[in-house]
Amino acid sequence: MKIILKNFTLLAVFLLTIGTTSCSDDDDNVTTPATTTVIDVALENNLTSLAAALQATDLVTTLQGEGPFTVFAPTNDAFAQLLADTGLDLDNLSTDEEALVRNILLNHVIIGSTVTSTDLVNAGSGYTNTAATGPNNANLSLYYTTSNGVMLNGSSTVTNADNTATNGIVHIVDDVIGLPTIATFATTNPALSNLVAALQLADSGTPTVPYIATVSDATAGPFTVFAPSNDAFADLLLELDPSGNTALGDLDAATVDAVLTYHIVSGNVQSSGLPNGTVTTLGGDITADNSAFTLTDPNSRVSNIVTSLVDIQSINGVVHVIDKVLLPMQ
Repeated sequence: MKIILKNFTLLAVFLLTIGTTSCSDDDDNVTTPATTTVIDVALENNLTSLAAALQATDLVTTLQGEGPFTVFAPTNDAFAQLLADTGLDLDNLSTDEEALVRNILLNHVIIGSTVTSTDLVNAGSGYTNTAATGPNNANLSLYYTTSNGVMLNGSSTVTNADNTATNGIVHIVDDVIGLPTIATFATTNPALSNLVAALQLADSGTPTVPYIATVSDATAGPFTVFAPSNDAFADLLLELDPSGNTALGDLDAATVDAVLTYHIVSGNVQSSGLPNGTVTTLGGDITADNSAFTLTDPNSRVSNIVTSLVDIQSINGVVHVIDKVLLPMQ
């Protein structure tokens, strides 16, 4: 990995020069308290690769601002792995590559709040927004869990938490948090495991779209996905077979494919843009009520959009969790 050592040395000198603002006026002996920005904290923890990437994408000044910022800061090894996997060279980024790296870095930053590890642990799991952007310039979501340490988007773990700065807080993580896809959020949230199983089952036949490949493709879409929860799928199976003897895997792949198409809409429709009336899915029309936050399928079955789980924004679309599976006309 090339780290532009010469430029980084200049950067370090520059940061150390402006990072410490203690000064003494010879006339009145007034001392201004020292400031330690999140950039200074990164340097103090030898996160030189992060500092170099921030410099290469003109984000240093941003993170020296007032904030507050919460920064999930990858280790040097994490950055080395990213550059090895992608072939990116921080010394020689094209315009598109610089924009990509910048967005990846912003996917590690929460602007406007100082989120401590205690805040995350107390919340347990959930979503927050980062400074990175996706379709329609919407901020990307970040999924965190705390059952086994603090994990982000199912891949990056906090290894050194709560490094405080005067303009925020830094949590060191062991992996670069890539730009999430719809698949990222479907596979990392255990409450959506039945949806993943349904996508896999549909793919085993002749699917309308190759579901797993499509939702995993950062360049696909964008799509809006109404994602039934695990409970929604469980209720559907009982609806189909009150005896409780039918499992999801017992269903026909073609049938599951037809059902899934009623949960996918072309375009990135966040909750604020949900229409009041007809919504055209890949399978056919459903009806939305943007005041009651409901969707009604062709069989007049009403599904509630779970208000705490709307606008889960990825790089290739947005997910809204719903509490009932939508069905084609029967």
